[in-house]
Amino acid sequence: MASASSPAPTPAADAGLDRELLLVAAVVVVGAVMTILDTTVVNVAIRTLAEKFDSPLSTIQWVATGYTLALATVIPLTGWAAERFGTKRLYMTSIALFLVGSMASGLAWSAESLIVFRVLQGLGGGMIMPAGMTILTRAAGPQRVGRVMAIMGVPMMLGPICGPILGGWLVDDFSWRWIFFINVPVGIAALTLSSRILPRDVAQKGHRLDWTGLALLSPGLALLIYGLANSSSAGGFGHAKVLVPMAIGIVALIAFVFHARREPDEALIDLRLFANRTFAAACGTMILVLVAVFGGMLLMPLYLQTIRGESAMDSGLLLAPQGIGAMLAMPIAGGLADRTGVGKIVPPGLVLIGLTFLGLTQLEADTSYWLLGIDLFFMGIGMGMTMMPTFSGAMQTLRQAQVPKASTTLNINQQVGASIGTAVLSVILAHELTSKLSEGTGGSGGGGGGIGGAIPQELLGKAAEAYGATFWWALGLVAVAFVVAVTQLPKDRPAPPAEGDDADPAAAAHAMMV
Repeated sequence: MASASSPAPTPAADAGLDRELLLVAAVVVVGAVMTILDTTVVNVAIRTLAEKFDSPLSTIQWVATGYTLALATVIPLTGWAAERFGTKRLYMTSIALFLVGSMASGLAWSAESLIVFRVLQGLGGGMIMPAGMTILTRAAGPQRVGRVMAIMGVPMMLGPICGPILGGWLVDDFSWRWIFFINVPVGIAALTLSSRILPRDVAQKGHRLDWTGLALLSPGLALLIYGLANSSSAGGFGHAKVLVPMAIGIVALIAFVFHARREPDEALIDLRLFANRTFAAACGTMILVLVAVFGGMLLMPLYLQTIRGESAMDSGLLLAPQGIGAMLAMPIAGGLADRTGVGKIVPPGLVLIGLTFLGLTQLEADTSYWLLGIDLFFMGIGMGMTMMPTFSGAMQTLRQAQVPKASTTLNINQQVGASIGTAVLSVILAHELTSKLSEGTGGSGGGGGGIGGAIPQELLGKAAEAYGATFWWALGLVAVAFVVAVTQLPKDRPAPPAEGDDADPAAAAHAMMV
């Protein structure tokens, strides 16, 4: 396998996924699974942690939110760090930092210590996926990007499905500490395999770190996500603890835009990328779909637990058809993305997602689990046809030298889109629950129900209507994404862009940091 200090050979257009590439993919998937599962595994233990540490939910939720904020903070650093230290070193260092945070979290003695250790875990976890994708894309070459993205997409889609099952089992049958300790053997295996299988790399002499941009972008993203995360506990967006951090974050991001336009060559994000119609359209499609899909991933487990009375583990099992559908569709969509325009793949996927959301608008308190399973299966197929081809399409018309900063931009889109989706749809759901439960009690109040609260039996039908009404918003976002995809994404695979004299062949190593 070629060293990172020399350009990787370009595979033939019809080259398959050989054994060497599959071994590299296996190493990267192990790291990706560990970090993606960790997010959803912890979510099902929040109530248990609140009881163990005698902390209010408003405090203990930062076990999850602190991890997310750490991810957002470290994303802008990843591209520069990969250049400066080498991707294999960065990948293994990130896994080691994640392991230290996992062990410390499992040994936490208070809510405050657990939150601090989760932030440490997030600082490592935020760099594992980008560094791993860099390594995998280098090994694959530009002609096989779609297929390797399909490989990486499977753990991304299965994580939200398997996480609640694994988390529920560990919390119920062992201890909450094992949701963190379980990372230790997986992480050790990932480090061992990485040292033996991944190609040795050499640090590249890249651009200087944009300290001004980092001081604006990372805090700006963190404050924006912090404000969004507060919206659910505050009951909406009209409260100071939501508006103030969001406003400061937006001002910082606007200041970053002005800074990036003054120094485009050195900025962490090259805003000139958005002059590329395909890249801009892919980013727009991606963030709309992420808001809808990640919001939907929040709604379904809540529906199953609050309306149907299912446990966390059973909810995860009932959501499994979605992951199965995605797993089946992704390899096919990835291969197609290498051969044709993503404008022929993404719109049909969005139609499937939209039709499944339309079905979910009709949720009732006794909706058949068979119907739900079929609906979620087709949603998974739609997601498999949409997410990874959109990522691939965003990169197909870019020169190699543009790829690192484009990758950072896609990472930020993903994190912010997911945060917006969970925040906005949870607030809409809370409003709909209040309205529908008030109707059910003749305007005398909500009957004591809400997100995570106990809902009287006679009001379950009205509560189910609230979930259905919220899915209309997700459907609207998918409809807008469909219009963007149909009118802007290319119907044919673009020709490889002409490389200028300043193009750096080694920059391909940073492709698709998502």
